[in-house]
Amino acid sequence: MAKGDLISGSIWDEYSNQVIKRMDDPVHQGEITEERALELNTKLIIADFGAESCGDAVRLYWAVNETTNVIEESKFKSFGCGTAIASSDVMAELCIGKTVEEAVQITNIDVEFALRDHPDTPAVPPQKMHCSVMAYDVIKKAASEYMGVDMESFEQEIIVCECARVTLGMIQDVIKINNLTTVEEITDYTKAGAFCKSCIKPGGHEDKEYYLVDILKDTRLEMENDKLKNAADASEQGKSTFDTMTIVQRLKAVEEVLDADIRPMLVMDGGNMEIIDIKENIPHYDIYIRYLGACNGCDSGSTGTLYAIESVLKDKVDENIRILPI
Repeated sequence: MAKGDLISGSIWDEYSNQVIKRMDDPVHQGEITEERALELNTKLIIADFGAESCGDAVRLYWAVNETTNVIEESKFKSFGCGTAIASSDVMAELCIGKTVEEAVQITNIDVEFALRDHPDTPAVPPQKMHCSVMAYDVIKKAASEYMGVDMESFEQEIIVCECARVTLGMIQDVIKINNLTTVEEITDYTKAGAFCKSCIKPGGHEDKEYYLVDILKDTRLEMENDKLKNAADASEQGKSTFDTMTIVQRLKAVEEVLDADIRPMLVMDGGNMEIIDIKENIPHYDIYIRYLGACNGCDSGSTGTLYAIESVLKDKVDENIRILPI
């Protein structure tokens, strides 16, 4: 497809350089003949798949080593738009060197991602995302013909949109990868819900186990929970341990625990305490304290109270802390 076929040159801003390059000059376009398959000592597999939603079609050729199941060579012919050509080209490339079993694991998400110039920037506008779905389906068709099984036997996920053959996992991945927030965006990227619309929400002509509105809600909630967890993990990793703190940081850490857990108890009895010094005596950290008020001279200051202070600081600050009253 030439650039002149587009209504406006600005539309090209929505396509990656990879897509544009493969539209104009696909690497793996062509066919594998029986003669070529024999030359490679492989079995020739030819699979056709058409997308009823857009009228595009693709033919996939594999030369498969029957001893190892490895796809030695892969080519395609595409009958459709430029995006279908680019997607099919990458799809064929991803198959080469993989076993048939491994090739079946290639998804449309893998195809689209491989076409990106930058990991965070989609390779095609959302309305063209379905072209990579066709590439995903023709792989399963080729594998089913090689293995002599039904194409549906490779379907390991729940199909949410029967019209566009879009799976639950695919929708969840697209939401996460592209940070989608509306059902309309899901439809733009995957074509799910673009046709009979019964998968969008309850009330359509066919009852569904999964609806786009619920998938979006649940996936966004999962994303938020993951974000909070990652932030908490990062915060935890960023905390300084007692041995890496400066003397000022150590003093602050100890004082915070004393204010929260120790001083209220002492003040109730008319007493208090202060930190005189913190010294390293590896493996211990000796904290010198002075009792104030009623605590000064109290018999329990060297027994029960001292034990309580030390236990709390060991638990909440560092297990090697020792408390020494002066």
